[in-house]
Amino acid sequence: MKTVLVLAPHPDDAEIAMGGTMAALVAQGWRVVVCDLTDGEPTPVGTPERRRREAERAARILGVERQILDLPNRFLLDGVEARKKVAAVIRAVRPEWLFVPYWEDAHPDHVQAATLCEAARFYAKLTHTDIPGEPHYPRRVVHFFSTHYRMVRRPSFVFDVSETLERKMESLRAYESQFGVERGNSWVLEAVRDAARYFGSLVGVSYGEPFLLREELGVRNLEGLV
Repeated sequence: MKTVLVLAPHPDDAEIAMGGTMAALVAQGWRVVVCDLTDGEPTPVGTPERRRREAERAARILGVERQILDLPNRFLLDGVEARKKVAAVIRAVRPEWLFVPYWEDAHPDHVQAATLCEAARFYAKLTHTDIPGEPHYPRRVVHFFSTHYRMVRRPSFVFDVSETLERKMESLRAYESQFGVERGNSWVLEAVRDAARYFGSLVGVSYGEPFLLREELGVRNLEGLV
């Protein structure tokens, strides 16, 4: 079974950025693992326990595996010990594809997470180290967009999520402490849908999710292109 590992700063970032893609990959027979670097708390009406329950429910909706590390929300920093923790996850999961945050954001946790996760990918292949597990180096690292800036970057590719968009939206509604009546921000969900509609329109489908690679991506056939 081919495996994808999604490294996200907080619970809900992975769903916002690529919930439809994760659901589609699961339907295609991939193993998808989400690792949240922090528990995302504190927030205005959330608690660590509530946020974990919401994250677990969202994972069940999408059909993905999930784990949450104990790195500090709001104070996430790239550093050797944090790299080793994330590298241990990479070694345990052993993904072919690694998805990490885009490197520009207003939220410092997201900026640090991008640097931390790319460094952890490198650390995961090291020998003669105290990092648990056998060395492993994911073939591709792909950046997803869950940003606080109002910006549009030209993606390397757009994943067609027309058939899984509603499952993505259902997974986001699982985060009642983050989106909805209590926070007074139900509009966020419609903004996520509108963004998916926009990116889908760029490639001629109903809904899409954008991704960016620092490296070129090669193809062997045209059958998977839309």
